[in-house]
Formats: sequence, C-alpha cells, structure tokens
Amino acid sequence: MFTKQQRNGILSLLSLIVVLQLVYFFVDFPRKEIDFDNENLEKFQKEIDSLKAVEIENSKPKVYPFNPNFISDHKGYMLGMSNEEIDRLLYFREQGKWVNSKEEFQQVTMVSDSLLNTMAPYFKFPDWVTNTFEPKSKFKKVNSPIAKMDLNKASREDLKKVNGIGEVLSKRIVEYRKTLPEGFISMVQLQEVYGLSPEVIERMSERFFVNEPENLSKVKLNTASRDELVTIKYIDYEIAHRIIEERTLREGFKSLEELTKVKDFPVHRFEIIKLYLTLN
Repeated sequence: MFTKQQRNGILSLLSLIVVLQLVYFFVDFPRKEIDFDNENLEKFQKEIDSLKAVEIENSKPKVYPFNPNFISDHKGYMLGMSNEEIDRLLYFREQGKWVNSKEEFQQVTMVSDSLLNTMAPYFKFPDWVTNTFEPKSKFKKVNSPIAKMDLNKASREDLKKVNGIGEVLSKRIVEYRKTLPEGFISMVQLQEVYGLSPEVIERMSERFFVNEPENLSKVKLNTASRDELVTIKYIDYEIAHRIIEERTLREGFKSLEELTKVKDFPVHRFEIIKLYLTLN
C-alpha cells in the first residue's frame, strides 16, 4: 500500500526515534547544581513561623471586661462555668439581687478559686446597682433619709451644694430633668447626664432621693407590640423585633434580666430601660 519512498521515510523515522531513546538512556548529560542560600532561607522560615504564631494568637477567643451580673448561659459556658454555677447566679439575679464583688460572685456561684482567678481580672462592676449607693467604707458617714431632698424639686442652687457640681453641671441636670415627662424616676438616670462622674453621682445620692411615681405607665414586656417597645429609649425597631422573637421562643420572659440575652441588646443601658418595663 506504500510506495518505496514512503516505506523508506517510515523506516527513517523509526530509526531516529530509536536513536534518540538510546541517547536519552545512555548519555549522561551534565546537570546544573542549584545553589541554595541557607541563611536567607532560614530567615524566611522564621518569618513564616512568626506569622503563623501571630495568626494563632489572633484566632483565640478574646475576653473583654464585663459585668458578671449579666452573664448568660452561653457566656458562662464559654468562661468555663458549669450549668449549676450559672443557674445559681441566674436564680440570685431573679430575686432582684446584685453581685458587687468577686468574693460575692464566688459565694453565690460556688466557682472554684482557680476559675475565679481566671475570670476576676475581667470583672467590671457598675458604680451602683440600685437606686441607692452603698458607702465605700463602713466608717463613711451616711446622711439621714430625713435630710435628703427630692431631686425633682431641687433647684440649681441646691444641686451646686454637692461637691463636684458647678454652674455647668447643675444646668445640665435641670435641663435633662425637663426632657423626662415624669421627671427623674431613679437616681440611675443621672448617668445619662454628660459629665457627671460616678463619684459625684454617689455624693448626690447622699443628699437627694427619687420616688418612682405611682401612676407611672410601664410597657408590658410579655404582651407589648413592636410599636410599644420602641417608645422606650434605647430600643429601636430592630431590637424590638428581636425582643419579640426571643419572647416567642421562651414562651414569655420570666424576668426582665432575660432581656440581656437578646442579640445586640444594649446591656449597658439595661438599668435605664428596665425602669419603663414590667413583665405583665
């Protein structure tokens, strides 16, 4: 089928292939040695190792200062607390009581000394936990309740009698009081006044008092609509929607403190928000 010329061409091609294969297997071609810079390679490896170490450190969960009174089930678990220890704290808080020190926290929860030493450096207690402030020392003089004056009736001159309150702060307090429909209903609201330090507020609590109005209209947490919830300061529509979702999942809140478990709830404003809420 092939002509003589074609057959010669095929034989020549096969011969060339065989020759090239033999050359490849039997001829030792010189190889170029690669010169490695071991010193730079070692530096590069150390840099990679250090970057890995930084990445591992950054990936570890970080603990920021927090108020132990608002530890939720999830946060307590992440901190290493057992279910029983978390339940003791939640039961204690449901009674309207507050933990004011790491020693009291251990007494209530019964956590071990080792766990307490791990958690305590991150505890950040508020400067007050009720409408009245406890003295920092048992030798501190406390004014008689009879000598106290109603904060809602205090004038700027009355306010300036407190050490640390001058012309500017007294004006801010009075102006803020005017923005409240019922006036002050708790001493805690003083933290909303810009420039008032916790120390000054504590001194004010020794001279003034606040009574919650008997006819104060509070929002019913377990039945309130979204529009009713957003009438409360610091609760927007998104937070209100999440509160209703959490309420549905729980089949109703058992205590106001459970609000702190709602996603993105402004926990640091809880003391203000709960003044205008009631469970039912």
